[in-house]
Amino acid sequence: MTVDDTGSGADADGRVDPDAADPSENPLALRLEGLILGAERRYTPFQAARTAGVSMELATRFWRAMGFADVGQAKAFTEADVLALRRLAGLVEAGLLSEAMAVQVARSTGQTTARLAGWQMDSFLEGLTEPPEPGMSRTEVTYPIIELLLPELEEFLVYVWRRQLAASAGRVVQAGDDEEMVDRRLAVGFADLVGFTRLTRRMEEEELGELVEAFETTAADLVAARGGRLIKTLGDEVLFSADDAGVAAEIALRLIETMANDETMPELRVGIAFGTVTTRMGDVFGTTVNLASRLTSIAPRDAVLVDSAFAEELIRSGESPASEAEAAEAAAAAEKEGEEPPTYRFALQPMWQRPVRGLGVVEPWLLTRRDSSPA
Repeated sequence: MTVDDTGSGADADGRVDPDAADPSENPLALRLEGLILGAERRYTPFQAARTAGVSMELATRFWRAMGFADVGQAKAFTEADVLALRRLAGLVEAGLLSEAMAVQVARSTGQTTARLAGWQMDSFLEGLTEPPEPGMSRTEVTYPIIELLLPELEEFLVYVWRRQLAASAGRVVQAGDDEEMVDRRLAVGFADLVGFTRLTRRMEEEELGELVEAFETTAADLVAARGGRLIKTLGDEVLFSADDAGVAAEIALRLIETMANDETMPELRVGIAFGTVTTRMGDVFGTTVNLASRLTSIAPRDAVLVDSAFAEELIRSGESPASEAEAAEAAAAAEKEGEEPPTYRFALQPMWQRPVRGLGVVEPWLLTRRDSSPA
């Protein structure tokens, strides 16, 4: 949507040509749009905003926030667009959302689903090595495939969204403190493929894409299985978080161990920090996140570096001894009393303090698994 000088969606004489179509538009693309949206184009941007009962300015903000380009005064909008505008504006009018928050809802939903839709379409077409009918192109096969998949994928998307919303709501409720609902103490970790830039020069594009997909898939599965949350993937790097330091430590070491056992994968390094984190639109921000990123950049290959706050959290929770000497003393004391010695999952080794740009002097700790066999 876009606002013209008259504010009415009309030309200088107050006229619009709602039926004007872009001659460059592909007929098949229009058929696909109609199939997916389930409705035909009926409204210009001004007409859609007026029918929804919202201002052109607000309608334009919502539209751009969802990630769509301005369309001039073409007839490009359906009843579904009008309903979506009306619903968002209604939440604002009812006082359930501020206008800024409604725009954030539109932006976060648009950004997330844009990536999902792009990935799904690429995957569908990539899987079509041979069209089902002789003489049909991949483009022509797209329509019947989407026609078959659309209802199933739509229901699955809603199911997963509800599951994720329930999990997120549970975490917020468990936080208890109102401040912790936005600014929370979390373990944040980055896992980074070593030498990825060099790989991009040596590998074919398809081969590189397969490597990145394998890395992201493996990381996502490991993070989820161990109780963490995958925040985002950045090609050669993943960002994850966990409420518990022990969970984050297990994820990090599992990532190192899994990648080391895969000959096709480059070496990996991981950095983790523990502290207050600000969460916005599914992402995390703050000094703790920056520190985790810096630790990753200085971590040795196939190793995990953590900050002192993370080390203290592991020691406090009994997941790691402060030192091997302390572990030996505890074991000797337990033996003397005829008790079972304490067991620790992880070991921490202090490294040299060093200055880190923008964060001052930090003391990294090398995290390892105390028991050589993975849990």
